[in-house]
Amino acid sequence: MATPQEILAQLGEGKIELVDLKFIDTPGIWQHLTLHYDQIDESSFTQGVPFDGSSIRGWKSINESDMMMVPDPSTAWIDPFMEVPTLSMICSIKEPRTGQAYSRDPRSIAQKAVDYVQAAGFGDTIFFGPEAEFFIFDDVRYDQNQHEGYYHVDSSEGIWNSGRQEPGGNLAYKPRNKEGYFPVAPTDTSQDMRSEMLLLMKKLGVPIEKHHHEVATGGQCELGFRFGTLIQAADWLMTYKYVIKNVARKYGKTVTFMPKPVFGDNGSGMHCHQSIWKDGQNTFAGDQYAGLSQNALWYIGGILKHAPSLLAFTNPTTNSYKRLVPGFEAPVNLAYSQGNRSASVRIPLSGDNPKAKRLEFRCPDATSNPYLAFAAMVCAGIDGIKNQIDPGEPLDVDIYELSPEELAKVPSTPGSLAEALKNLENDHEYLTAGGVFTEDFIQSWISYKLDREVIPVQIRPHPYEFMLYYDC
Repeated sequence: MATPQEILAQLGEGKIELVDLKFIDTPGIWQHLTLHYDQIDESSFTQGVPFDGSSIRGWKSINESDMMMVPDPSTAWIDPFMEVPTLSMICSIKEPRTGQAYSRDPRSIAQKAVDYVQAAGFGDTIFFGPEAEFFIFDDVRYDQNQHEGYYHVDSSEGIWNSGRQEPGGNLAYKPRNKEGYFPVAPTDTSQDMRSEMLLLMKKLGVPIEKHHHEVATGGQCELGFRFGTLIQAADWLMTYKYVIKNVARKYGKTVTFMPKPVFGDNGSGMHCHQSIWKDGQNTFAGDQYAGLSQNALWYIGGILKHAPSLLAFTNPTTNSYKRLVPGFEAPVNLAYSQGNRSASVRIPLSGDNPKAKRLEFRCPDATSNPYLAFAAMVCAGIDGIKNQIDPGEPLDVDIYELSPEELAKVPSTPGSLAEALKNLENDHEYLTAGGVFTEDFIQSWISYKLDREVIPVQIRPHPYEFMLYYDC
C-alpha cells in the first residue's frame, strides 16, 4: 500500500517522467489524463486534479463541467504499455464546489456501498471475486448506417474455419462448439499469450491464480485472480481488462468482453463470488443450508428478489440478453443451490473451512461497470438481511432437466435490457437506501440506456429479419 509521500518520493527520483490518471465513466470504460510528474503534489491526493467532465458519458453539462480527479496511491503501478516511463493511478471523482464525492462517479458509489454495510453493523469488509470471460479474435469488422448493417468476427481457432484455405495449409485442431474447455496445444493456441497476460497482471499488483481456455470455440478464455475487498476487486478487474486487451493487441489479436459475440456457442459471463466479514470472521459461514449462516441465506433472498431490477446494472447491455436465454447454458433461473451451476446463485463446495464460505451470483457479465454492479449486489443482499427475505427452498436438481410444468414454478431473469430497466424503474429503493445510489443517478442510468442503447437497437433492421421477411 503506497502513500502520497511514497509516490512523491518515487517521482522525485527522476526515473518517472509522466503520471497517468485513470478513472471510469458511467458505462464502465476507463478514461485517462496524462500529466508531467511535476504537476502532482501532496494536494493532488486530497483536493484532486482538475479536468473537464462535460464530455464524459452520463456526467456533467457544459455549464458545470469542472471536476476533480483524486488519485488513490494504493493503485499505483508503472504502465507497461507506454514507451515513456509512466506511473499510473486509479482515481475517484470529487465535486470542486463542495469537496464531496461526485454522486455519479461509479468508484465513489462503490465506496458508499461499503460505508452503508459498515454503518448498518452487518460487517466491516466486503469481499468480491469476479470471474470475467472473454473472446480473443483475429479479425473484427462491423458497421451500421442507413442502408446496411453487419458484423464479422473471425478466429483462426474457430470451428467455422475448419475448411478454410490458409497459407501453408490448414492445420485443423479447432475446438468444436461447446468443447473448448481445457484442451491442450495445438488445439489451445493462446497459451503463451494468456501466460504473458497473467504474469503481467501480477507485476501490476493483481493477485493472480490461473488461466485456461473456456468452453466456446473461436478463442474464449478466462484468467483468474484472487478475491479482494469490493473496491480492490473492481480496480483489479479494470486492470485485468486493460492488460488483456493490450497484450492481445501486441500479438495482433483483439479481445471482447461482449457476452454473446458468437452465435450458437457459449457466451461469456462474470460469476461474482461474495461474502461479508466482521471483526475478522466470515459472517456468511454458519450451520444452515450448505454451511451458510442465516444472514447469508437472507442475503441470497435479497439477490433473488431484486434480480429482475439488479440485472440492469449487472447485465447492462442489449447483448447481455443474447446470453441470458432460457434453455441454454446461462443461469436464467432465479434459484439457489449448493454446487449446482444451473442455479443463478450457487454456493461453491468449499469444505469445512469457514473462511472459504461464500455465494456466487452467476448472472452478471463483464460489460457491467464493476463498481456499480458490485455495489448494487451488496445493496440487494443487505436489503435481504434487513428485511429477512426468505430465499425459499434450494433447488438441488439439474434445472435443465426439469419438466416444463416444474420449470414454470421457477422465476426467471428478464428477457431484455428494456425489461430490466423497467424493473429498475419500479424497484430501486434498496439501491437508494443508505444513500448509496441517488435517485438522480438511477433515472440518469435508465434514460442513458434507453436513449443510447435500447431504442437505437430496436429501431434498426436486423440482418436476420431479411432472411425471415424479405420475400413476404
